[in-house]
Amino acid sequence: MFSRLPIPQMDPIISLTTLYREDTREEKFDLGIGVYRNNQGQTPIMAAVKAAQIQLAEEQETKVYVGLAGCEQFNQCMLDLLFGQSSVQQRVAAIQTPGGSGALRMLADLMKVAQPDTTVWLSDPSYVNHKPIMEAAGLKVKTYGYFCPITKQVNVTKMLEDISQAGPNDVVLLHGCCHNPTGADIDFDTWLAITALSQKNGFTPFVDIAYQGFGEGLDKDAKGMRYMAENVEEMLITTSCSKNFGLYRERTGAAIVVAKNKLQANNAKGKLLQLVRTTYTMPPDHGAAIVRTVLTNDKLKQLWQSELVETQNRMVNMRRTLCSELRLKHQSAKFDFIQEHNGMFTVLGFSAEQMISLREQYGIYGVSDGRINIAGIAEQHIPYIANAIASIDLAE
Repeated sequence: MFSRLPIPQMDPIISLTTLYREDTREEKFDLGIGVYRNNQGQTPIMAAVKAAQIQLAEEQETKVYVGLAGCEQFNQCMLDLLFGQSSVQQRVAAIQTPGGSGALRMLADLMKVAQPDTTVWLSDPSYVNHKPIMEAAGLKVKTYGYFCPITKQVNVTKMLEDISQAGPNDVVLLHGCCHNPTGADIDFDTWLAITALSQKNGFTPFVDIAYQGFGEGLDKDAKGMRYMAENVEEMLITTSCSKNFGLYRERTGAAIVVAKNKLQANNAKGKLLQLVRTTYTMPPDHGAAIVRTVLTNDKLKQLWQSELVETQNRMVNMRRTLCSELRLKHQSAKFDFIQEHNGMFTVLGFSAEQMISLREQYGIYGVSDGRINIAGIAEQHIPYIANAIASIDLAE
């Protein structure tokens, strides 16, 4: 049986982490995997999360199953975080999932059942797991233009031109904020334009919002998605608590369906639960219990929000400081685009060969497509990293 299996291709990010761990150099920097680190190189547990864990340890009396949909209180908390008091809440359904990737897979499976000939449109480039998940579910995949390699910003004209080709059997997947891998986000006017195209052409929007709070703040990061949800009949949404709660290993996310009415939303949820039963049966509870505890406790929620703002501000400051240092090392403003991006990631515009040189010569590990994790940089290392980037670029 197993002799027929081909040699598997290594995951581009996970394999990079393996190379980093095997590197014996003292001066090395992992800017590949998407985790937030402080100036000590640690990914700390948020104070609000730690307090919630202590509270749960004292109050929780059972580890019995929570159900196919996971914790319904957590699900409502996610809806409140995404939509606030929007009327969308009257025609929406949510299930808890094992992380954002679990949510992506469940909604992909739902699309395959509900509309077998669905084509999913992804941005070029997009999150490395989007295409494999959609194809594993048996869906067709196309791409729409997104990132301009010259300006390092969104090519809105090309994006809208490509998306205008999507029709009733298509789903257009958008990043809610902090685009992965580029860090370049669409503005609110573009959200309006895509919404209008959806209304005109009949395609279904799908928003993956894995970094809410990491861009411009909880509400601003959700502004475009909220407008879209209020103005289209159907929509799919995935969300994750890995980044904004720091619950990476707890695999805490949600899959959300916005429908024409509550009945159709509940029908979609029922089908999702059937798919869940044959996939993983029930999601893990601990992460969802933490999030629920934080968001239903005024004191802990306020603490979490202040910690999230501090994290977001630090990433903004890191971008600003890195750009300043790059101007000095490169003697140009070529890399100023980094300051205009949002969230954890930035694409440098480097080739795969340049990224290899960055790794081999300077011990800086970034993804071969040129992506680096700004949130993985310690402030004291910025001069070294800026010098390395400038040196590799000037050597071309």
